Amino acid sequence: MIQRAIACTVAVMLLCGCGHGARRGGRGGAGGAGVSPAPIPTTAARPATVRPALTISGIIAPYQNVMLASNLAEPADQVFVNEGDRVRRGEVLAQLDTADLEAQLASDLASTAHMYYQGGLSISQGENALRQARTTLRTDQRNLLRDEDLLRQGYVARQVVDQQLETVRNDEQTLESEEANVTANGSLSGSGLQASAVEQARATADQIRVQITKATIVSPVDGTVVNRNLNPGEYPGSRTIFVVQQDDSVYAELNASSADVFRIARGSSVSLSIPGETSRAYAGRVVGVLGQVQPGSTNFTVKALIPNANGQLVSGLPVTGTISLAATTGIGIPTTAFLDDSHSTIFVVGTNGTAQLAKVTEVASDGTTSIVTGLSAGTMVISNGQLGITAGQQIDESASPAPNASSYPRR
Repeated sequence: MIQRAIACTVAVMLLCGCGHGARRGGRGGAGGAGVSPAPIPTTAARPATVRPALTISGIIAPYQNVMLASNLAEPADQVFVNEGDRVRRGEVLAQLDTADLEAQLASDLASTAHMYYQGGLSISQGENALRQARTTLRTDQRNLLRDEDLLRQGYVARQVVDQQLETVRNDEQTLESEEANVTANGSLSGSGLQASAVEQARATADQIRVQITKATIVSPVDGTVVNRNLNPGEYPGSRTIFVVQQDDSVYAELNASSADVFRIARGSSVSLSIPGETSRAYAGRVVGVLGQVQPGSTNFTVKALIPNANGQLVSGLPVTGTISLAATTGIGIPTTAFLDDSHSTIFVVGTNGTAQLAKVTEVASDGTTSIVTGLSAGTMVISNGQLGITAGQQIDESASPAPNASSYPRR
């Protein structure tokens, strides 16, 4: 019985070994010969349109620095802000003492009232003098007529008539003088010397009012106080007492090379990102491409205006800007087809079905599709230039997958 059991066990082991060998032989025999090599992806060069973008880095700069000073010789009563405070346009930063100015204003207002009443008196006196001159002239003119009649009758001498005629002439000159005086005085509600004197006094009072208004130092912009140089009790003098950076809009000053200058147009859209902060992007527009950063350099500055209502973009913050460039149309190939970083060499499929080197010039790229020159539409291009293919290698296009239209933009 023991010998029969051993014989059965050996038979089972032999049968199992033959089964495994058959399965191994199946993979290495005819079945293995049927496995095709890995396909080499190719695609046809064809007309396409790309909308390239340029990504460059830079820093945030304020829209403007506003330096505030005061020419008033008055000390500060209160200072309401500190460095780093955000302020709104019209917000009070400091209040200067106005006691002296208020007293001066009261004096000027009293002088104005005095001139007003004095002017009214002068006008009234001038009008009375004019009426008196007219009355005197009429009386002397009547006396002259009477004396001339008496002269013709022989009752008075010629000398009497001449004296009366001289009196009339003097009265006429007096009347002219009084008329000129009344005209010059004018009226308090119109023009003339008296009205002018009153207006001058009022203007002096208005100047004091303006100085009192200037004693309240307010922010002219929405922004951040970056410098405070005034404390209570101090006189402003001639120094800058506050510096406010306007930052409701800011500039992104991006570093560009000379090769980028002609590709960036004023008004191009810009998307900003902050290194390490990927949850938010900031949109703006290019407002200018500035000249050389330093004389003799080939570095330029692209200036973009970015809305910043929440104040998150602070001055000096490093940012990365992506600038949308003009759309370019031409013969397109996959960007992955290039063999080197210069993007000047690709492999195409020759008429004999082998890989051949081709020189091209990249005009524009959006990172997926590149527009090139030096290539005809319909030319089959090896899509991946990093497969290690060699020139003259046979390419089996029938094994190549169809191009993915969704990742290869067309016009």
